[in-house]
Amino acid sequence: MKSIITVVGKDQVGIIAGVCTHLSKNKVNVLDINQSIVEGYFNMFMIVEISEKGSNFNEISKGLNDLSFSMGVEITMQRKELFDEMYKISRRSLWFIMMMFLKQKVWLNTKT
Repeated sequence: MKSIITVVGKDQVGIIAGVCTHLSKNKVNVLDINQSIVEGYFNMFMIVEISEKGSNFNEISKGLNDLSFSMGVEITMQRKELFDEMYKISRRSLWFIMMMFLKQKVWLNTKT
């Protein structure tokens, strides 16, 4: 099962090592990773695949939550399917808002 992991917090030594060590112990494969540091804040986005032979989603997520507290960063993990659906919803909402704005603008122009 593919999942999305995000890590955000004040930059410090060992964030990537801590997260990747936890994932490795739980037989989670990192498929893609992108990280940056912006004005001293660490941001990381990972796509991972949970092995059927390793720990389950809830165990891995709980371990990341514990790691989050010990490192002082925010770590979230969600199933890729859920992430994809949330993105679709947010795009639909943005499209709806833009269409309503354009309709209102056209309506206001016809009233003057």
